[in-house]
Amino acid sequence: MKVFGNIVAAIAFAGVALSAPSVFATIISGAVTGGNSGGSFVKLFDPIGDVGNNNHQSPDLFGFDEEQNVFLASNLAVDLLPGGESGTLSAGQEVASHYIFFDPSVNSSVVGDVTFDSDIVAVITTRNNLIASDALVNLTANYLSPSLRGLESNDGVSITAPQTISVDFFAKSPGDYIRVLTQFSPTAALPEPGALAISGVGLLGVGFLRRRRRP
Repeated sequence: MKVFGNIVAAIAFAGVALSAPSVFATIISGAVTGGNSGGSFVKLFDPIGDVGNNNHQSPDLFGFDEEQNVFLASNLAVDLLPGGESGTLSAGQEVASHYIFFDPSVNSSVVGDVTFDSDIVAVITTRNNLIASDALVNLTANYLSPSLRGLESNDGVSITAPQTISVDFFAKSPGDYIRVLTQFSPTAALPEPGALAISGVGLLGVGFLRRRRRP
């Protein structure tokens, strides 16, 4: 009975390991392609820390992932949809959020691209719409002076491919900040390699226990 109990435990362990991780959409790449800042694209990882109000003072274009698997509690106005127009996302729509910003120490410009691993739903660029969407913030980030956000007339954002935005920012103080909403990663529901490796160990344990039962 003890050996049988060990086999059941090993099978249960393998089953847990094969379960899919929670879905997560993410920034997968970025590049600075123009402008005079001389910087590059930098992705930030948790914990994010302070963001905004001249905190970075860097020539780089930054991005980080915000809240995931969020159902909008109410209708949300957005500034750019994939068709090029502004519009509204309906309450109940599920989105993943990402933050892109440029916070240089001197007047300078940056042109760049940022690519995500899932399709873009909308981009938010104006002060009031950013404030209205702040339920989507990254909980490890401290957003300084959020009311100072919002792009100016000489800044530009476009959706150049289903999963890519292009930005053209000119800034000094307090910087340029936008929020990008995407769907979820189509590959994120697959078991992670580490989980598969663990499940393999569990299955090997089952085989070992079975061999011990043979006379």
